Amino acid sequence: MPFFAVVCHDKPGHLEVRKANRDAHVAYLKATSVAQAGPFLDAHGDMCGSLLILDVHDMAAAEDWAANDPYAKADLFESVTIKAWNRVIG
Repeated sequence: MPFFAVVCHDKPGHLEVRKANRDAHVAYLKATSVAQAGPFLDAHGDMCGSLLILDVHDMAAAEDWAANDPYAKADLFESVTIKAWNRVIG
């Protein structure tokens, strides 16, 4: 299967929304086709976005995955970009 990188940037001032939905988000990651995942950190070390690598069949599946992420459903993100990704190392 191909890989897709999902790059998400949180809305400013939404750290509490992220924290309130983190358990559901992590459970979703563990239950689905996520190869790698982790948060972006701001200058203070606070979470402010996400980088995820999905192992799914196509762009439509990646878009569906992103739309069903509990963070997306909580309206956390200012922007979400999905790109086909090729693993070279790892």
